[in-house]
Amino acid sequence: MSRVVVAVSVVATLGFTAACGGGDDEKDTEGKPTGATATKAADEGKGGSEGGGGGATSGGGPAPLTEAQLEKAAIVSGDIKNYKVAKTPEGDIPAETVPAEPAACQSVADMFFFTSTPRAELRTARTLTATSDLNATVVSLALLAHDEQSDAEKVMAGLRTASKSCTAFEHTDYKYSGVKALPDPKQGDEAVSYQMKGSIEGTDVPMTFTIVRSGPTLAAFYAMNVLDADKAQVPADVIEAQLTKLAELEKAAG
Repeated sequence: MSRVVVAVSVVATLGFTAACGGGDDEKDTEGKPTGATATKAADEGKGGSEGGGGGATSGGGPAPLTEAQLEKAAIVSGDIKNYKVAKTPEGDIPAETVPAEPAACQSVADMFFFTSTPRAELRTARTLTATSDLNATVVSLALLAHDEQSDAEKVMAGLRTASKSCTAFEHTDYKYSGVKALPDPKQGDEAVSYQMKGSIEGTDVPMTFTIVRSGPTLAAFYAMNVLDADKAQVPADVIEAQLTKLAELEKAAG
């Protein structure tokens, strides 16, 4: 079995757990529409969702991206060398958060499945695997479009606090340890980075997370490597490719 197959199998296991424990992506616990459904309804009430965005949120920041814009902003295989890019099934990134123990770790636990509080109005995710069988690093990324810039700022603040106060936690029947805040990257409007190690099916899996805010949109990345802890880093070229494409889309949207 190749290194990439081993790594992807771990990601698939985690995605299956998320799908089983995360709830319905279409409605929240009160029966209200969430995710793409909620945003589509809101856009229809405002006069359409395929337009060019622009303007500003009611909170004074840039307007949130539409569903079409968010999909267009996400990288594809041709945007990055040496990686295959696949769209992550919606079932693998459930909209509902799953409680973590202790609760102080909730923010970092949520980001593993690209959920958050406040919750993003729209999300799209990708999984990147190296084209070389000698590279076992698997990268997951997502773009999270919040309705208000202040909501995205709250998510970032929660991640920054949790990555410094949380050291270990349990989430979706798995245990995580060694949570450690890393220096904030100098990217976007603000960024946060941290690392941890998961104990998954008897295997220790080192992981590194980087989350970058651009207005009301978050670009979230994490990398794992089941064979080489030193390589469990989010590749700089992946972050650069995604942030560049997002910035181009935001500029075009006005």
